[in-house]
Amino acid sequence: MIQRRAWWPPLLVLALVSLAAMVVAVGLGSVNVAPADTLAVLAGQGSELQRTLILELRLPRVIAAFGTGGLLAVAGALMQVLLRNPLADPYILGLSGGAALGALLAMLVSAAAVLVSAAAFGGALLATLLVFGLAHGRGSWTPSRLLLTGVVVAAGWGAAITLILAIAPAQKLPGMLYWLMGDVAYARLSWPSVLVLVLTCLVVLPLGRSLNVLARGPVQAAALGLSVRPLEWLVYVLASLLTATAVTTAGSIGFVGLVVPHILRLVLGNDQRLILPASAFAGGTLLVLADTAARTVIAPEQLPVGVFTALIGVPMFLYLLHRSR
Repeated sequence: MIQRRAWWPPLLVLALVSLAAMVVAVGLGSVNVAPADTLAVLAGQGSELQRTLILELRLPRVIAAFGTGGLLAVAGALMQVLLRNPLADPYILGLSGGAALGALLAMLVSAAAVLVSAAAFGGALLATLLVFGLAHGRGSWTPSRLLLTGVVVAAGWGAAITLILAIAPAQKLPGMLYWLMGDVAYARLSWPSVLVLVLTCLVVLPLGRSLNVLARGPVQAAALGLSVRPLEWLVYVLASLLTATAVTTAGSIGFVGLVVPHILRLVLGNDQRLILPASAFAGGTLLVLADTAARTVIAPEQLPVGVFTALIGVPMFLYLLHRSR
């Protein structure tokens, strides 16, 4: 197990890498801004054009990308502890499907952007309650029962989403497809995702030792005096809240919550007191870099960031599977 004195060096490195990635990201685009000019703008200087470009257009998007990536990575780490499965991800219980259904229904009736986000969040919460209620039934739930229920509910959401796409007018399909692929460009509010990420980390960090015990299994955890069921409920609720906020902010972005915690465990060990904050930094950095690539590869045209996370995540995931074999 990682000792307390070994926590800060990797977290400090990840924090510095995150900061550097954000500075580079706000300077890159169809019009590049030198790092020195970017720092000058962030310090309150620079030309009017540079301030408008960075502070009003790029910085909110970069902050939204960092918050969304951090949310997904921490949610994935929590889900992997809850289900005791290193290949679990935030979307495995069908939360993204519920959010997508709510957002697409709002788009279908030409609702405002704020209402689309609200509908997505409501759909994610509905999926959370539905999966938990069905998995709980008349008795207590187990990780395998929760997982199977989530897979079945996710299949139902997928069928409903396909139906909406089939009946939607042609002019609304591009926006719907971009939302389903994940895109930070339409994030209207950037700070809520970061705020939820920080508050959740403050809640779960004191629970690091308990999560380490829970990862060993419910029987051993109960034998060591841990209140297993309340902790599992708390982890499920927090992971659902993180996922709902991320999907509401940027749509369905895959592989961040699956790959990032898995790689960090290979590098840093399996101490949740280190893995959870490290996931926040690493997931945010990954999505910032992916979003930067999405808007610069064929600038001024922009691609959905979910395409790049899939291009990064699929080969990395296959490599991890091959390595574990």
